[in-house]
Amino acid sequence: MDQYIAWFLLLAPLAASVTILLRLYSPNGAIFASVGSASLCFLIALGIAWGGIVAPTPWMWISLPGSNESPGLEIEIGMIFDALSKGMLLIVTGVGLLVHIFSIGYMAQDPGRARFFGGLSIFMFSMTGIVVSTNLIEMFFFWEGVGLSSYLLIGFWFTKESAAAAANKAFVCNRLADFGFMIGILTYWILMGTVSVKPIDLSNSYHQNAVSLPRVVSILTPEEIAAHTGTAISVRHIGGVNLTSPLLLTIMVLGLFGGCVGKSAMFPFHVWLPDAMEGPTPVSALIHAATMVAAGVYMLCRVYPLLLLSTFGLEFIACIGCFTAIFAALIAVQQNDIKRILAYSTLSQLGYMVMAVGCGGPDAAMFHLTTHAFFKALLFLAAGSVIHALHEEQDIWKMGGLDKKIPLTYWTFLLGMLALIGCPPFSGFFSKDYILADAHAFHPAFYWVGVATAFLTAFYMTRLVVVAFLGSARSKAAEHPHESPLVMTIPLIILAVLSVGSGLWGFWSSDSGMKNFYHNWAINLFSDTDPIPNNGHFITVPEINTGIELGIPFAAVFFGALLSYYLYLDRTTDPLHIRLLARKFYVDELYQRRLVRGQQLLAGLLNWIDAWILDGLILRGGAYISVGFGEVFRLFQTGSLQTYAFIFTLGGVLLIYFTLFAH
Repeated sequence: MDQYIAWFLLLAPLAASVTILLRLYSPNGAIFASVGSASLCFLIALGIAWGGIVAPTPWMWISLPGSNESPGLEIEIGMIFDALSKGMLLIVTGVGLLVHIFSIGYMAQDPGRARFFGGLSIFMFSMTGIVVSTNLIEMFFFWEGVGLSSYLLIGFWFTKESAAAAANKAFVCNRLADFGFMIGILTYWILMGTVSVKPIDLSNSYHQNAVSLPRVVSILTPEEIAAHTGTAISVRHIGGVNLTSPLLLTIMVLGLFGGCVGKSAMFPFHVWLPDAMEGPTPVSALIHAATMVAAGVYMLCRVYPLLLLSTFGLEFIACIGCFTAIFAALIAVQQNDIKRILAYSTLSQLGYMVMAVGCGGPDAAMFHLTTHAFFKALLFLAAGSVIHALHEEQDIWKMGGLDKKIPLTYWTFLLGMLALIGCPPFSGFFSKDYILADAHAFHPAFYWVGVATAFLTAFYMTRLVVVAFLGSARSKAAEHPHESPLVMTIPLIILAVLSVGSGLWGFWSSDSGMKNFYHNWAINLFSDTDPIPNNGHFITVPEINTGIELGIPFAAVFFGALLSYYLYLDRTTDPLHIRLLARKFYVDELYQRRLVRGQQLLAGLLNWIDAWILDGLILRGGAYISVGFGEVFRLFQTGSLQTYAFIFTLGGVLLIYFTLFAH
């Protein structure tokens, strides 16, 4: 019976979304259905984490037989409950439930609140599906479901032009990146003969030498593992397919990473995430900060053994993550919209996580993903409380003096900010420094870029707090704000506790700590392979020293916050005017002028060719000529005997003339 309970993890939010969007409930009934389904999902996730609920028996969806020359294809619909999925489930359902509760108060006066909660339920269905998928095809189905819910919720206020444009932008960026994801999945199937992300039956003749996704590294010998120092990994034949060429392996890795680039908004597909702030603030907290954008990082960790098959691919992942981290942090320094500052902060922190995966630390990436989900959801919801108090004002330079007027929102926001910048003993301090230790072990350049990003993070987040909350009010809305109701502040308090406590518990020395929980999961990826002392170069085991390596990031955070405090305290305008950062390095303008306008010009040219050349001249040209001749000959078909007699006589005269006088 327990295995059937697990299906309600998907069925409950799916049923809620369908019934809500079919308008079977009143607005209050829709809220009850959506929040109730989110609560049930969280309870089931707790049961799964404690081992009381087991994975259901999968059922076969597609089964195509293979041969010695070509692979077959078996796609199951099932669930995988390992350490990685259990941890991620608690994050998705726990944060999701808190956002649902917060939304009750935030969306109370919105006439479309039933549709909003229907969209949230679609997201919960799709996101939990990604987490528990047993194969990449099943994951891709839910992957697109998350894209659908994102589109619907970003464009929730569809009568607002900027919101509709932002929804389209997110949709296009993610669809382009998902094309790469499909190429990666297809290449993986061609090479390995499976799309599974869990151990498979090796009895099939084609797969007798193949391995499932988490066991791919077993094809390496201990000598090859020991010799892996940054050169391409030599891989033997699998099921008759020669994998010694690094090209296909690199295509597979980069294709899979393409899915992450879109969903987690890595450069150059980062442009959709800040614009996604046009949606309601709870959407920003749930989808575009805490869980949805983390799906890309989760997917990379899920397929991490595959990434090891391409050294170039792994290093490319580290470079993109590293660049995105500092690139987004620089832009955040000169943003004035409170939600956009947090959006670029999300981009930067996601860059940290992706860099950690590329540097051989999927455990560090998941550790930071967990803590980030708590404090970034807290920051976005607290920002929503500020916006709610100031009657939809989002410009930080029109705020000020809020620390005493909405103290609960201020203190919870401050705790989230301290966790984000990595101030000890808050959660971000432990998870961020764990990533920096992995980066230092991989290559010092990544470490120093990470330190610079930590300095910028402390700078722009301190700027946000000082300008928005301290000093005096700079607008009428900021003079008489009101604290949010309990239904909105209780989630803030819970997330504030998690933002502090998750770091302390996470770095516990025992196996119960979150850090060791994810590290043990990473170690177990290779537990059935040949012995790998300390996991060789595949799982970095950094020792975070209490000396220089730990002191430098802390010093960067301290001086970044201190500089920002003295630079912005009691200011009414921004003393910095860095146009390049304010305009976000002109990437959007570049895309608009070179890509969008270029695409429009190309579309116009192709439309002209289609209308006038292909359709007008080639396809319809013959028809037009025939019709023209027909119209001319119709002039002679009048039905009048006199006309026919005249034409007959004229023809006779012409015939006689040409016969007698032509020569």
